[in-house]
Amino acid sequence: MRRPPRCGDESARDGRVERSMLRVILFLLGASLLPRAPAQAVSAGTTQGAEDGACAAAVAEAVQRRYDAVRDLRARFAQRTESVALGSAAAATLESRGEVVFAKPGRMRWSYEEPEPSLVVSDGATVWIHDPAAREVQELPLGPEFLSGAAIQFLLGEGRLADEFTIAARGCGESEVALLLTPRRDASYERLELRADPASGEIRSTAVVDVLGNRTEIALSDVRTNTDPPARLFRFEPPEGTRVLRLPPARVEE
Repeated sequence: MRRPPRCGDESARDGRVERSMLRVILFLLGASLLPRAPAQAVSAGTTQGAEDGACAAAVAEAVQRRYDAVRDLRARFAQRTESVALGSAAAATLESRGEVVFAKPGRMRWSYEEPEPSLVVSDGATVWIHDPAAREVQELPLGPEFLSGAAIQFLLGEGRLADEFTIAARGCGESEVALLLTPRRDASYERLELRADPASGEIRSTAVVDVLGNRTEIALSDVRTNTDPPARLFRFEPPEGTRVLRLPPARVEE
């Protein structure tokens, strides 16, 4: 994202925060910040025993069943990104917090509170990325391809995990199971991990590893479902004095 020039460490920090935010948001939408690469799909049956394969299928079905019944979801989130693509040999860790609201079909609102306020809103047709400090908003029209193959599109009202991913499991028999999801189709990320309650199917955290090895994890807390959020939450009107950058409906590459 471009913004008015800033100096020194503050500008560098802001750029890292923006990349972290954009990586996870566009990943959730199914868009790409990175060139697409062939998925390295591995059958759960070749790496897990028959028992773990059955566990993976059962927990994935529990997750699917739970979120098929959810019209909307509101939660606090803590996002942690370990990035190895920032020009440094060591991974840089970026952390942010805020509130997220999902509503079917295809709507979401990410309100970042820390380390500084920012907002990402989508009504399913357009996504707005607002940077109050820069007095700038980026507006990106969405087409069907943006949700096609999205990692958590089932939260937005479309898709089945078993159709989109090869699924393995870790931690079977415990109170929390990690589903390891490898995309069946070409994707901009290597794998996705969902940590879920095996009984209820409730997702406690998600993590994505992209093709460069960057890892972004989002932990959810204070989750509430079917609260019927007002439609206005998923629309955005730029404040007076805000510069609007209207981007073409194309994939964004780094």
